[in-house]
Amino acid sequence: MPGWGRTRGGPRRTTRPARVRSTGSGNAETLVRVLRSGICGTDASEWIAGPKTFPVQRRHPHSGHLGPIIPGHEFVGEIVEADPDSGLTAGSLVASGAGVWCGKCRRCGEGRTNQCTQYRTLGLNVHGGMAEFVAVPTKTLRPLPTGLPLDHAGLAQPLSVGIHAARRSGAREGDNVVIIGAGAIGSFVLAGLRHLGEFDITVIDFPGSRLDRAQRLGADRTLAPSESIAADVIDALDGRKPDVVIEASGAPGQLAAALEMVVDGGRVQAVGIPKDNPVLDMHSMIFREITLDTTLAHVCDTDLPAALHILAAAPLLGTEFAETPVGLAQLGASLDRLAAGKVEGKILIDPGV
Repeated sequence: MPGWGRTRGGPRRTTRPARVRSTGSGNAETLVRVLRSGICGTDASEWIAGPKTFPVQRRHPHSGHLGPIIPGHEFVGEIVEADPDSGLTAGSLVASGAGVWCGKCRRCGEGRTNQCTQYRTLGLNVHGGMAEFVAVPTKTLRPLPTGLPLDHAGLAQPLSVGIHAARRSGAREGDNVVIIGAGAIGSFVLAGLRHLGEFDITVIDFPGSRLDRAQRLGADRTLAPSESIAADVIDALDGRKPDVVIEASGAPGQLAAALEMVVDGGRVQAVGIPKDNPVLDMHSMIFREITLDTTLAHVCDTDLPAALHILAAAPLLGTEFAETPVGLAQLGASLDRLAAGKVEGKILIDPGV
């Protein structure tokens, strides 16, 4: 695949980059030795059917990158050389949020840095952390809590995405919340909700290990999909409809099912990305005054620290998801396994292996 700049055996290990730069304009970089780098569904999609996000055929409008790219937007590591103005020191362990914002546009001023007009992401739009070393914009880095295992810390960025989705859902204390999909992102949304407040949470997925994991992570109840799932949810909630439904599977028909089951005046959030455009009953949405919202990425200043806090306070989450790390040479095989749906947790790459 052209996006990787190498054969399916995995990208070449990089040599140490040039010295870190500090421009004095908020664009300072810190040199990081990568210790763990996770792969996700976006990476697998690029590997199997891309390039779509990777700018290998057209220059990215914000990063300026064009050509083969080093992936990796979920990584943690050790500071080798710090930006002198950052307060960070060599040897410190850090996680990167990967998304880079300008800090000057209207959305940044609103605190919605993930919607920055110049937003770009390491590993997707410019070289990332699937390498031995990476030069990282300093403002994306956050120190790891003392004692947090590296394998668990490798989940911080995707967990941040789940926390952001939980915030965006608009769920209020005491709400009945349904999550459709108990994969990684659905589980991270569940963890985010449990961090944010007290909610009654129902998780829907096929019977098996994912639903079992959802129960261990704090779901109040789990349900299996059915042709009458809206009625099943109402029965499970003693005659009430859910206040918020979060569609985290991206599976065909599930966003429509979410709209059907939510209470009049309620909220539906689209998290999972469907392969085909869904057919929605707009007449019902309008007459029932349903709010349909979406979510993307995370806000580094709020969601990444929250993710690190959760991982440190709740070791179960890391234990449930973090697989034993493998070396860069296993990246291609790992992406194949993820694309084939054979991964229940989170694949982690250790570039030092």
